[in-house]
Amino acid sequence: MKKSLKIVAVFAVSLLMSCGGKEEKKKEGFSYEKKETTEQQVETKTETSTPASQKVDLTNKGIGPIKSITLAPEIDQAMATHGADVYKKMCMACHRPDKKFIGPAPTGILERRTPEWIMNMILNPEEMVQNDPLAKELLIEFNGSPMANQNLTEEEARAVLEYFRTLK
Repeated sequence: MKKSLKIVAVFAVSLLMSCGGKEEKKKEGFSYEKKETTEQQVETKTETSTPASQKVDLTNKGIGPIKSITLAPEIDQAMATHGADVYKKMCMACHRPDKKFIGPAPTGILERRTPEWIMNMILNPEEMVQNDPLAKELLIEFNGSPMANQNLTEEEARAVLEYFRTLK
C-alpha cells in the first residue's frame, strides 16, 4: 500500500509540474478595428520608404552608349517639339507626363537623374534593368513592368530628353 501511495504521489506531483506554469496565449481573431501604430514604427517606415521614382541621384550615368552629354542653357524648341512627337507616339502607352502610370512620370526628371542616365534608360532599358541599381528599384516599384526598348535612335532619344526639359 505504501508503495502504491508513493507511486500515486509521484504521478500527481509530476502531473502538476508538467501542467503548471504555462500561460495560454490568446489568439487574436479577425477585427475591423484599426490597430494603433507606435510613433517609432511610423518613423521607421517613412525614413526607408522613399520610392525609387522620387529618389534623387545626380551622379549615376547609367549603363549604355551615352557617357557624356552637355545640355545648352536654353531649350531647343524645334528639338523639344520633335521630342514631344516621339514621346506621344512611342512612350504614352506607359508614361503620362505628370502622373504615375505603368511607368514613372517624366515631369521634373532632370532634377532627379542625370541626362546620361535618362538617355541610357531610353536607349538601353534591358541592360539598365539588369545592372543599374536604380533601374532595378524602379522595376520593383512599378510591379515588375520592364521598360520596353522602342529602338529609338540617339537623335530621337536626345529630342525626347529635350522635351523632358520643358516639363516642369
